[in-house]
Order: sequence, then C-alpha cells, then structure tokens
Amino acid sequence: MKLGILICDHVQTHLQHEFGDYQNMFINTIIKSNSGIKNLKLSFYDVQKEQYPIDINECDAYMSTGSQYSVYEKQVWIIQLLSFIKTLYLAKKPFVGICFGHQLIAHALGGLVEKSDKGWGLGVTCANVLQKKTWMKPNLISVKLVVSHQDQVIKLPKNCQILIGSEFCPNYMIQIDKHFLGIQGHPEFAREYSKALMLSRKDRIPKCVLDTGIKSLNYVPDGLIIMHWILCFLKKSIN
Repeated sequence: MKLGILICDHVQTHLQHEFGDYQNMFINTIIKSNSGIKNLKLSFYDVQKEQYPIDINECDAYMSTGSQYSVYEKQVWIIQLLSFIKTLYLAKKPFVGICFGHQLIAHALGGLVEKSDKGWGLGVTCANVLQKKTWMKPNLISVKLVVSHQDQVIKLPKNCQILIGSEFCPNYMIQIDKHFLGIQGHPEFAREYSKALMLSRKDRIPKCVLDTGIKSLNYVPDGLIIMHWILCFLKKSIN
C-alpha cells in the first residue's frame, strides 16, 4: 500500500531538535503500530507549500496531519486543501484526517466547524467507543489519546456515523461512507511533546486548564492501537 501523508503544519522550530517534525512522528508511530501491511510506502506532501500528487492515484490512500490553523480560515492553501479533500471523496479514495484533518472532512463535505464554547482540549483525554467496526481491533471500550484543539466539529456532514464520542467532544471519531475517517485525537503525539506544546502556549491557555492538561499526562495514551486501527481501516477501504 502506498500512503500519502498531507503535511498541514510543522513542529515549532525550537522543539524540533528534541521531537523532530510531524513527518518523523508519523513515521515512528506507523512503524511501531504493527499494522501487518506488507510493502507499506509513505509519500509526504507539504500542502502549505502547495505540494500535491500530480494524480490522486499516485497513492492508494491518504492521511493528513494536524495544524495550528483553523479549517474555516480564508488562507489560499487551506482553500486548495479543502478542494483536494472533496476530490478524494468524490473519487472514493480512502482518507483519514487527524485533528485538523478530521475537521477538514466535516468542513469540506457540508458540516460545520467552530471554536468550541467548551474551550481547549489538552493533554490525554478519554472518549467512549459508540460503534465497533471490524477494523477496530484490538477491541477497546474507550480510547485515550493526546489532544490539542479549540475547534470542534459541531455539525456533521451527510452519511456520517459517530464511532467515538465524549461529553467534551461528541464527534470525536467519524466515518463517512466506507472510505473517509476522521479523528480529533493525535495517535502520533507523545506525552512529552504534548507537555512541551502546552507550555509553549501557556500565555494563551488559562492556568487551570493548562494544569489539568499537564496532570492528564499521567495516563498512557492508546496511540499505537489507534494508528493500527487507522491503517486497518485504510487497508479494508482499498480492498
């Protein structure tokens, strides 16, 4: 399987020495996820620099990273990316959106994304599995992942199923038809990076929210399991 990863942002320069860039995080998590997919090849496209495949069939499936930006911002690269997501959907090309990518799916396909009145989602949070799919193995009744967001999917597109949700984030993981999947959490984020990211934003995060987020890092996230689920979803969607 050839997987194209759409890079929608970069790790802050002063943090890259310790944590690498998002490309490195995805490579490491995918390798460790034990997906069992033979001949998995990764291609990376920096969509902020307008890097895209010449033809969508360059890859069997696509995945997108998170971003500090909002999908409703009128930036040229975001508008182009939304158009590309629509193209993938209409072509029935398998796609998984993570955080910003999850919100891209909703915004591109007629849903609504807004800054949530619930405030920041930070650190390791827990959400409940509401629907179980055959590719969601090993089984979990709830999912713990690192999150970092203010925006949320408020209104769902048509033909959308909610697979995972919580009181704080009801539309945490969604599936549209058989080939589109979005998840608000970050399977690729390590807890150490989550802490560094929170501290780098402490001037705009309320102290009580920041303290709760850092305290939550005592929980062990299910990142490798969720990345395994994602790759199994893509494999099933391709077949």
